[in-house]
Amino acid sequence: MSGKFSLHDSTVSLGVKSADSLGSGLQSKAEEADDPWELPELKDNEVPWGELTGWGKVGRVTWIIVRVILLIGLLYMFICSLDFLSSAFRLLGGKSAGEAFAQEELLVNPVAGLMIGVLGTVLLQSSSTTTSIVVSMVASGIIPVQSAIPMIMGANIGTSVTNTIVSLGQISDRSEFMRAFAGATVHDMFNWLTVLILFPIECVSHMLYHLTYVIVNSMELVQNKDSNPALLKALTSPFTKLIVEVDKGVITKIAKNEVPANTPVIKLKCKTGNKLTVKSAVSAFTGCPPANGTLAGVSSWPANATDPMSACQDRTVDGDTYCTVTNSTCTWTYIYEKKDEKVDCNYLMFPLTKIWSDAAIGALVLVIALAILIFCLVCIVKLLHSLLRGKIAKIVKKTVNANFPGKLACLTGYLAIIVGVIVTILVQSSSIFTSAITPLVGIGVIHIDRMYPLTLGANIGTTVTAILASFTQSNGFELAFQVAMCHLFFNLIGIMIWYPFPFMRKVPIGLAKTLGEKTAGHRWFAVLYLVIMFFGFPAMVFALSIPGWQYLLGIGGPLLLFFIIIIVINVIQVKRPGCLPAKLRNWDFLPIWCHSLSPYDRWCNCCSCCTKEVPADERDRGKAVEVMVVGEDNIGYNSYGDYPNGSLGQNMESTNM
Repeated sequence: MSGKFSLHDSTVSLGVKSADSLGSGLQSKAEEADDPWELPELKDNEVPWGELTGWGKVGRVTWIIVRVILLIGLLYMFICSLDFLSSAFRLLGGKSAGEAFAQEELLVNPVAGLMIGVLGTVLLQSSSTTTSIVVSMVASGIIPVQSAIPMIMGANIGTSVTNTIVSLGQISDRSEFMRAFAGATVHDMFNWLTVLILFPIECVSHMLYHLTYVIVNSMELVQNKDSNPALLKALTSPFTKLIVEVDKGVITKIAKNEVPANTPVIKLKCKTGNKLTVKSAVSAFTGCPPANGTLAGVSSWPANATDPMSACQDRTVDGDTYCTVTNSTCTWTYIYEKKDEKVDCNYLMFPLTKIWSDAAIGALVLVIALAILIFCLVCIVKLLHSLLRGKIAKIVKKTVNANFPGKLACLTGYLAIIVGVIVTILVQSSSIFTSAITPLVGIGVIHIDRMYPLTLGANIGTTVTAILASFTQSNGFELAFQVAMCHLFFNLIGIMIWYPFPFMRKVPIGLAKTLGEKTAGHRWFAVLYLVIMFFGFPAMVFALSIPGWQYLLGIGGPLLLFFIIIIVINVIQVKRPGCLPAKLRNWDFLPIWCHSLSPYDRWCNCCSCCTKEVPADERDRGKAVEVMVVGEDNIGYNSYGDYPNGSLGQNMESTNM
């Protein structure tokens, strides 16, 4: 076998240098190369504190305070942009999602229910909304608990699309994007893997149904209609409602067939408080003008009467509210009641409702939301880079990623899970929490191994929304609570499978890292992944499940078996290549477009960020050695560092030299 080892600034042939010197050179280069998953050292180019003058120290402290304030403001706008994104998707697909939930005959099919849960949550951009709809449908008796469980599982998958979209904000930097995308998709991998295990078990044994049935029947439940405090909404709603308002109740009513499917989702009428309506009125003295009009001033008032809204004295007797209005000689007594009054809304986009459809307004809101989202993400990343330097960076990274001492180190992850639960309960959205920390994974503040338990905690925390929603149901309260408990135990069982044992923990994290490495070399693959995993695949399975399980099994079964065989062969190629026939030890016998993404890169030349050449310093730091081996077992390499097995070391080991 002949070969050539090309370093960036020199080319050394086997005939010129000895194998020992070449091997030592490769070893030294490999030692210098950084592990791409290790947290990078954040650069600190500032003048040391001790070398600053008095005014210099004041200026630095002032600048830090300004950046912190800017960071808080950007985080607020970032959260608002997620709210706008959710509103946009509700306007674009809310009616379709409601109609899908209304297909009772389809929901009996567990596979269709699972995919409706995924697609519905992606369209609504909120697992909380999806689970609330499902809980309401169960409470109303539209669907049984058994049919609701697959939909809850699907909602768990669909909710992870938001932080995957957010990770695209760091696509311009190869290393950051690799970490950010892996940190986001570790959520996807956990949800999909848990569904792959628990969904078949639930279909066969109804394990979650029976478990939660026993738990609910053993509890003394008390209904509480005011059990859903919107803590974060109280901060963001004043701003988001100035731009656009969506009536989420319409989607639920469409799902329950209470309103026509063409009912506008955008809010047209808004409450203005209590309207005072007169039930009856009497004059206190004879000879006084008759009492008429309303307290709201719609009709005329008695002559010389004072303004009722400022001079009215309320008193309540036997449930009736009395108002007394007087002037110098006469007294009028009014019995009135308070009613909610709805008038045309006055948010910024309301005039568009007269001429545009929900979908058109939703498209506009989507563009605005994405623009705000990208702007905030870029600015947040820049600010974090400037703030997290030197000692501050070391303290933050050490605090966030530190483990308990000694044998207690194994408990650190469980503390991270608890933190994820608490924060998600406070913000009442797993999407907001995971989306907020995804950029931190990208810039190297949070390690993906720490992101994983935080994500698991967010999964548990988001189930609180469904539990609170169940407490507000007037009918079928116990059934609604049982569905919410199914959501909770689905995540708890998933965590018990994929977290306590380190070798099981490596599966979702390893899959996420593989996706991160792939997207780092071919950044367009991230968009393809989003389209396939959250739209294409669920839609295809849903379409196959409509005619019946025979079609799904006949078409989907062979495809699933084919992919399982491919995955098994790939694993053996990496772990035990000697167990395979020589031809199957790599995929080089296939056309290159069948086993590499490189041929498709030329189709993405229109997007410079997706094909941007890796800077020289990144290549030197991450993939310093290019290996090209000529012979029977050729291994291809491209300029993006797209090694077939994911790392230089693995390729070196699997190459017959």
